[in-house]
Amino acid sequence: MSDLTVSRHFVQAALSGAEHLGMDTDAILREAGISPDLLRIEMARVNSDQFSSLLQIAWNRMNDEFLGMGPRPARAGTFATMCALVIDCPTLETVYRRAYQFSRLFDPMVTLELETDGEKARLIARIEGKIYDPDYFLRESILVIWHRLGSWLVGQPIELEKAEFNYPQPPHSDEYRHIFHCPLAFDSDCTALTFDKRFLSAPVIRDKPEMLQFLKTSPADLLSRPDESNTYTGRIRALIGRDLSKPLPDFEWIASELHTSPQTLRRRLKQENTSFQEIKDLLRRDMAIYYLGRQELSINDIAEKVGFTEPSTFHRAFKKWTGVTPGAYREGERG
Repeated sequence: MSDLTVSRHFVQAALSGAEHLGMDTDAILREAGISPDLLRIEMARVNSDQFSSLLQIAWNRMNDEFLGMGPRPARAGTFATMCALVIDCPTLETVYRRAYQFSRLFDPMVTLELETDGEKARLIARIEGKIYDPDYFLRESILVIWHRLGSWLVGQPIELEKAEFNYPQPPHSDEYRHIFHCPLAFDSDCTALTFDKRFLSAPVIRDKPEMLQFLKTSPADLLSRPDESNTYTGRIRALIGRDLSKPLPDFEWIASELHTSPQTLRRRLKQENTSFQEIKDLLRRDMAIYYLGRQELSINDIAEKVGFTEPSTFHRAFKKWTGVTPGAYREGERG
């Protein structure tokens, strides 16, 4: 099971290119196990397994890794070929420079370019030609994929210091806090990620067999299931676990398990654009959405499983999270 969920916005945004081309997006949704009726709920979410399946199905049907949003199609296998070229690179810096050279072979170009200035490094989006990206999904995806691919290759998270975007703050920008875990800036002169230059010297630790396994589900998994094991958010989620029916550990115990002080942990979470309370709330939300897909569980059972002693309290919390009651949400999932 997956205990992460993806906003309805990204589901619809991922299919905007297919819809623009006149494709049957409802059929793609159903094949991925997502009810089109669920997306009528404004604050609906799907689990990351469903979102990963959706991306892979759409890529295969369209034979375009840009999902109909780029200035040209990126034929199936483009990402895998780039990965085959960078797996032998000695460091993260050579990965990003070789990936950029590979992307420049295509015209018009859609890529990220590495630039360094003093102790800072930046990955800057370079997109030529006309794109169809009304929800910014293509631009967001390029940033996320290159960042998470680099982190996976060197076996450690590349801690971002800033994410900036050359477009106005979109309505779904709150989701960015949980994607980039760093300060955000909109209406910038470019779309880019900034991080400490020291990460560029990190050695690539993956090998070709690991890459072959990785490519079975990527880049879909990079977008839907980020490796948060080395973020404080992800480590706290792991410490809390999935059994929310018992009292949750307190903040001081969490801090001691992470070998840090409560004050330092609060500061770290603030840097990741979150808080301990929000982590607990979102974990309960995601687990509730997962359990609602199991028809054998009553809503009262689900309330208990996610840590609510009173069903009425669960109803209020769930409506705050999604805009609808658990019963209405389950009906949307059933279609």
